[in-house]
Order: sequence, then structure tokens, then C-alpha cells
Amino acid sequence: MDLSGGIEGMTRSAANGVAVELLGEGLEVLDIAGMRAADEWAMEFGVAGRALMEHAGAAVATAALEMLEKRGRGRRVLVLAGPGNNGGDGFVAARILKGRGCDVKVALLGAREDLGGDAAWAAGEWDGELLSVESLVDAREAAFHAFDLIIDALFGAGLRGPLDGAAAAVAALLTRARRHGEVSVLAVDVPSGIHGDTGKPPEGGMAIAADMTVTFFRKKPAHLLYPGRDLCGEVRVAEIGIPERVFADAGITPAAFENAPSLWRAALPALSRGTHKYQRGSLMVLSGDALHTGASRLAALAGFRAGAGAVTLAGSCEALAAQAAHMTEVMLQPVDNAPELVDAVSLKHVSAVLIGPAAGVNEVVRDMTLAVLEHVRRLPVVLDADVFSIFQADPEVLFQAIGKRRAPVVLTPHEGEFARLFPDLAYDHEGTASKLERVKEAARRAGCVVLLKGPDTVIADAKGRAVMEAGSPPWLATAGAGDVLAGIIAGLLSQKMPALAAAAAAAHIHAQAAWRAGPAMTAGDLLAHVGELRAELGGEEARWRD
Repeated sequence: MDLSGGIEGMTRSAANGVAVELLGEGLEVLDIAGMRAADEWAMEFGVAGRALMEHAGAAVATAALEMLEKRGRGRRVLVLAGPGNNGGDGFVAARILKGRGCDVKVALLGAREDLGGDAAWAAGEWDGELLSVESLVDAREAAFHAFDLIIDALFGAGLRGPLDGAAAAVAALLTRARRHGEVSVLAVDVPSGIHGDTGKPPEGGMAIAADMTVTFFRKKPAHLLYPGRDLCGEVRVAEIGIPERVFADAGITPAAFENAPSLWRAALPALSRGTHKYQRGSLMVLSGDALHTGASRLAALAGFRAGAGAVTLAGSCEALAAQAAHMTEVMLQPVDNAPELVDAVSLKHVSAVLIGPAAGVNEVVRDMTLAVLEHVRRLPVVLDADVFSIFQADPEVLFQAIGKRRAPVVLTPHEGEFARLFPDLAYDHEGTASKLERVKEAARRAGCVVLLKGPDTVIADAKGRAVMEAGSPPWLATAGAGDVLAGIIAGLLSQKMPALAAAAAAAHIHAQAAWRAGPAMTAGDLLAHVGELRAELGGEEARWRD
């Protein structure tokens, strides 16, 4: 997928010129319905269901052998097989591993005669020892001590309810054994107990934690959304014979795309020798008051590092006096009210505006926000932080102002701020709501791009197109990091990068900058690395040296 056209290619139309690029990347994320449609189309296309299961089981067996070799303690394997196709994949893996010299046992949940379809065929091909999952419950932790690897093939992504009965008991025992370092776990598709679309156990149930998960054809939301991302361990995607043309021929639209430079690299702004600083992008950031200048300062500097040629901080004279003590490259513009801010945007040849980082929760900032949205409709705007508290009581006023604009708006809340604008879409601890779908609905409702920050950042636009960024380290959760992210987005928007592409690029750069800065980083440490990554991804130095 190429986001140079504002991610217009996310529906996978071959006519838009991006389908070929994406086919090799495998960045599509398929929800349960999309994966089921891909399976069904492949079988209609002529790929036998047994062949798909054989390839899936072989991929699991390959991963299992690698894990056993790495562990280096033995080749004793227990396969936990469920009553559906996930269990069938487990039976195939067991047969292959037994043929490779492993000591393999299969524990089946339910009766063998109750299996149907391809799963019944796979079970019929197994001639090794067959136990019951119920017997493992009776043996408690001792059931797992005799094995070097447990393959979890109980339930796949389509699990409709929480684990119960023997499955729940075994999950609890296995989790305890793994926590004590006694066994490694390899999950088939997703760890049992995790819903493939939400990444959470349904209705507050429990789930097995895995060291590695092997999934098929494409990742599912659960592989990128928390807590699923942690419970999956390392995720590997195996090709099992589903033709790549399924997207074009079956009309399957991905639920989202996993964030990567190939999505938006072509949309990164490029320099030319005749470009002056304002043509490179001119960003205006609203400052907080004299005692709250740090957040806007971080955002302004991030805008510079993202490539903007000029950055201005606008605010009261008292606030700008504090800013001046810290700033060299950033220009300062006194403004005290909404009309002055609108005039300043024209005066400074501004090409993007950022409002929110420690701006203050008051009527003045409210008026400034609405004035920019309503009177500066040709320029992109990023709204962050305090803006969400300002409009908590009347979010529709904000959405209506956004809806009247021609230029894009990007909202960058964290979960708490998201709940202020979208209280009915707030985080659901019971596991019934998908973060991906919550953000899509929020973007549709607000009529703009919404980036919901977190360890599993999700970005969506009003058309339902979405990108998922799950590559950030835990130390990115630090004061000021969100201000840097907002500044990167605004800096890219100031250079006329399409909004969804800018938000996706910024999320990736932000996460990778944190990896480079290391666990002891503060938000300010991100800035230099943001600049390095922006330069590397854009390839400007190599282009102009050549």
C-alpha cells in the first residue's frame, strides 16, 4: 500500500497502482470475517481444505522444531487439540513432529468421534498416543512437567465466549507452569482464550500466554492489540496456499494495515534546491501560559525535526518570555485571543497549526480552536491534549466545526482523552469492544483522522481506513512523549503530506526514536532521533550527494 495519495489504495483496487506493492509486503491485517472469506475463496478457487490444514500444521511443526532446538533440553511435545480446525492443525503438526523423531502426545478436548470435516481427517491420520484434556486437569501441574514444548491448538481467533470447564482449567495450569519457566508454549493462530478481533479474552475470561504464535496468511488484530500482542509472544505468519490474488478477486478489504515505511515512504515530502524555508513547511504551535511552556516547546522542536522549514510559537507575552529563554530557532508571535491567532497564521505564512499541548483548559483556548477550524479552513490542524478536555461537555460542537473544513484535522488522544470526546467508545475491560473498531467509529463520527495513542496505537480516518502501530517500547510512556508525536504529525502536515499518511509515518518515527533513545530516555531525548529517522527514511542526503 502506498499512502502518497492519502491511503486511497487501502481498498486494494488493482487500478490504483498500489496493490502490487502491498502483495509482497503482507501488511494487511484481516479480521475474523476477512480471514474466513479468504479461506472460503481459496477453497472455491481450488485449494483443498485439507491442503490448507496440512500446510498450516507443517508451519507449526517447523516452528516447534526451532523452539526445541533453541531450548536444547529435549524433544518431548504435548499438543493440546481443540474440537475445530485449530485442533486439526495441531494433529497435523503432531504427526509431522512424530515423523521427525519427537516424542509427541496429543490431548484432545472432547471426543474424537465428535470431530468433523478436515479436523476429523487430521485426527484420523494420527496414530500416536491420544490423551484427554480432562486427564491433564486431574494431573494438575505435573501434566506439563514431562514436556519440553506445549503446542496450544485448542481454539483459534474465532472463539465466541470465554474459556470454561477443562479448557479454562488447563489454561490456568499451563500459565502457571510457563510462569515458573518449566515449559515453552507455541500457539496456533492465536493463544487460546483470545478473540482474534479484540486481542482480549471475551467477557473477562482468561487466556493462555505463548512464547511464539504461528498464524496463517495474514496477521489478525489480536496479534497487534494489547493484551493479545504480549500473550502471543513472537508472531510468525505462514503462507499456507491462499493465493495473493484473493484481495483483488474476492473483494476482501483489510481491517487495517500494520504500520511500516512501505505504506507511506513515497508520501514523505522531498526537498528541491529552489525551496525556501516557508515552502518547506511553516508550522504554528499554540503555547501554554508562562508556567506551562514545555509541552508546546517539545512539539515545536519536533515539528522542526520532522522537516518543517519554519516553526512559530504563538502565545501571551508572558509565555513567550519564558519560551525565549529556551528557544533559538523557533520564532515567537504574541497572541492573546482568537482573532489575533487567526491573523498570526496569515502573517507567518503558516501551512499547519497545532493546538493543545498544555495550552490550557479555558474559554480563550476554546475560542482559538474554533476560530482556527472555522476561519483557517485551507490549512491542516492537529488537535491534542487540553483540547479534548475543553470540548468534553460538547464534543459535537468540535465535530461540526471539523466537518465544515476542506483541509484535514488530526486528533491525537490517549485513552483518557479519547473517553472525553467519545464516552460511549471508551476502553472496555470486559473484552467486547475492539480498539480498532472504536477508533474507526470515532474517526467516522468526528469526520477526521483519529490517532489513539498507546502501546498499540491505532490510526483511522473517516472512510474507515486504518493503520496499526505496535512497535513502540514500554519506555515511550513518559511525560512529553505525546507532545513530540503531535509535533511530528503537524510538521509533516505542514509539508503537505496526506493526513493519514502523516499520522502513520509519525507514529512509526516516534516509536523507532524511542528504541534508539533507550530505556532511560526523556521526551526531549526523542528529538534528535526523530530528525535522524526522518532524514534516513526520506533519503535526502543520499539523493543530493549523488
